[in-house]
Parts: sequence; C-alpha cells; structure tokens
Amino acid sequence: MNLYNIKDNSEQVSFAQAVRQGLGRGQGLFFPEHLAPLPDVDALLDLPLRERSARLLGHLLGDEVSAEKLHAMVDAAFTFPAPLAKVSERIHALELFHGPTLAFKDFGGRFMAQCLAAFRTDEKITILTATSGDTGAAVAHAFFGLPGIEVVILYPKGKISPLQEKLFCTLGGNIRTVAIDGDFDACQALVKQAFDDEPLKQAIGLNSANSINISRLLAQVCYYFEAIAQLPKAERAKAVVSVPSGNFGNLTAGLIAKALGLPVKRFIAATNANDTVPRFLKTGQWEPHATVATLSNAMDVSRPNNWPRVEELCRRMGWSLEALGSAMRDDAQTVDALKRLYGEGYLCEPHGAIAWDALQAQLADDEVGVFLCTAHPAKFKERVDDILGLDIPLPGPLAKHAELPLLSHNLPADFAKLRAFLLG
Repeated sequence: MNLYNIKDNSEQVSFAQAVRQGLGRGQGLFFPEHLAPLPDVDALLDLPLRERSARLLGHLLGDEVSAEKLHAMVDAAFTFPAPLAKVSERIHALELFHGPTLAFKDFGGRFMAQCLAAFRTDEKITILTATSGDTGAAVAHAFFGLPGIEVVILYPKGKISPLQEKLFCTLGGNIRTVAIDGDFDACQALVKQAFDDEPLKQAIGLNSANSINISRLLAQVCYYFEAIAQLPKAERAKAVVSVPSGNFGNLTAGLIAKALGLPVKRFIAATNANDTVPRFLKTGQWEPHATVATLSNAMDVSRPNNWPRVEELCRRMGWSLEALGSAMRDDAQTVDALKRLYGEGYLCEPHGAIAWDALQAQLADDEVGVFLCTAHPAKFKERVDDILGLDIPLPGPLAKHAELPLLSHNLPADFAKLRAFLLG
C-alpha cells in the first residue's frame, strides 16, 4: 500500500512506515494513493465482521501484510460486536461501545497496537497523543503492558468526564497521562509541536495514536460495512449515516467506505457548538472559533485535524462538499434530544443524541437512517443521570477503574515543559 503526504505529495511511504511515523513532513497527513472499489460488495456484506474486515483491509493493504497475518491481527483487535439497534421504524443506532473501554475508539486503538507490534523495529517507540475523552482510554488499554512502547496521553484538565478520566489515568506502568491547563486544541497543538521537533522525535521515537494515524482510520472503515451489512438488502442503498463529529476521523472513515463501494446514500456531520465545519459548508469560509466546553466533550474540537483528508477524498472522487449534510446542536438542544430519544425507548449519551437529532431532522421519507453511538451512556453517568433522572449502573470496566486513584501529572500548555517531561 502506497500513501502520500497531503501537504507534500513528494513524500510517499508504505503502510508500515506511515503507521510508525504517524505524521508526514510539515505535519501533513498520509492518505492512500489508490482506493480501488471492492469487486463484490454484496458478497462481502454476507460475511461475519472479522472475516469481512480482514478481506477489506487486505484489499487496501495489498501484499504488504500476508492474508494469514492480517486475519490474526483483526482477530486479536476486533474481539467485540458492533450491533445495529432499531430505535424507530426507519432509524437505527450503530452501537460502537461494546469494546473494553466502551467507546468506538477501541476499533482503531486495538488495530493500531496490532500494527505497531507487527511492524516495530528494535528502536524505542513513544506514543504521544491528545484526547478529548475516548481516545485516551482506547489507546491506553490497547498498548498497556506492550514491551518497548511508552505511551503519553495529553488531555484538557477538567474538561472530560470523571469516568472517562478514571478509565485511562489509573493504569500506570508504560502509560503516562498529563492533564493540560487548556482545551483539547491546546493539547493537539502541543502534539503537533512535538512532531515538528526533529531531535525530540529521534530521541524518543515519537509516534501518534490519534485518528491522524492511518492504521486507526482504516480500522474504522470496517464498522461502516458492519452497519450496512445488518440492514435489509433492499434498504442499503437508501442509508443515510449521521456521524457525531469532533476531529472528523470517524466521518473520513465513512467516506472511505463509500469510495470503496459501500452503498451509503449520504452522510451527515453532526457537531456541538464547536461548529467550524457546518459553518464552513454553509459559507465557504474556514473560521475556527475558540473551543467551547460542552456536554459532548469528545467533540469539543474547533480545528479538526482530519478535515484535510475529507477535502482530499472529495476532490479525488469528484464529490461536492455541498452534498455532505451537516448540523450543529448546542447544549440546550442536546439535552432536549437526549430526553426525546429516551422517550423513544433508547438510552443514549450526548454525542449519540446529537447525531440522532440531526438524522431525524434531515431524513427524507424514502430514506433509512443510521446514527453512530460512539460511547456507552455510563461513561457520561453524571450528565445522563442528571438529565434523565436515572441512576445508570456502571459496567464492569468502569466500576473497576472508578475506585482507583488518578495517576496523572499536571502541566501548563507550554511546549518547553512538555518536552522536558517527555525526555525525563
């Protein structure tokens, strides 16, 4: 598989190199040079999740990874289902929270860990990543205890849910967590500065596990196929998929699935008050505002890193950006949506509720809707309990970590301080 740097097309790398390197020159994102349509999508959709995913990823990677090895990697990573739950007559929820950290990031984080284990050399590897909530837990648990790999996770202090924090800041060992005095964009800016520091990169073998890493992105393509596979065949071409969007890796993966031939009619990018993309799609002006803290904190991103990949794919496929649906919901609208969705008999959390509300508002009479549920409601227990008057029981993984002490360090949003911490 050949990939190129979107910012500098002269930089071309293999999949293994892209996984190890994370970012290209000038903080450019790697993107597949070829996205050939799959030869028989209907037959592929008849297969079980793991067998289908191995074939799908094999189609993308070519002969870079043997079929036997890829099947083993997928079997080790995707050890949990992604069921499609019927919410109403024409709307379904794709539940992506049945993995070990109860969030959709388990798919990408665990597959990336398998890739790095397969591709690593004897050189030291330090994973540096920023999280607005769920990436941190997925990456921490996927890499916990792996020999030769250190993990450092930055997150905005006081701006993720307490249970999200407990799930990845209580592990210790090769997992170091840092609460940054700032928002997610400040954390992300620190990661970018680290990747621009060549001596630092070489000294600690820097890599990133954000959705900027191509291995995570390709893993996410797989669950879009799983969603459509669970729809009746007659409804697949009428499917509209609503994606709760923060850093826009999730939407990018869905669009790649469509480019490969998955029968999705269209997508809706649903954001919270951090609505840089919906405003851009309406006005054509890219004008990020200061990041606002919301009930749906994993989407509190005003400068989404993956948006250049969306633009690149649409350019290559000849798709108009105007065909991409979008919506913004503020906190008051999110609370209302969560209540109405619960009234339909489905317990959700703020991110999924935003995607559902955008979907039901934009779904035509002849269409079928799927919205992505990216996290278990219990990960936002305090907020959901308060809004819905419930007492959600904690699933096993959350109950276990809720009782453990936090092991996080605290740092200002200062690269010199972070650099010293990474080298220390």
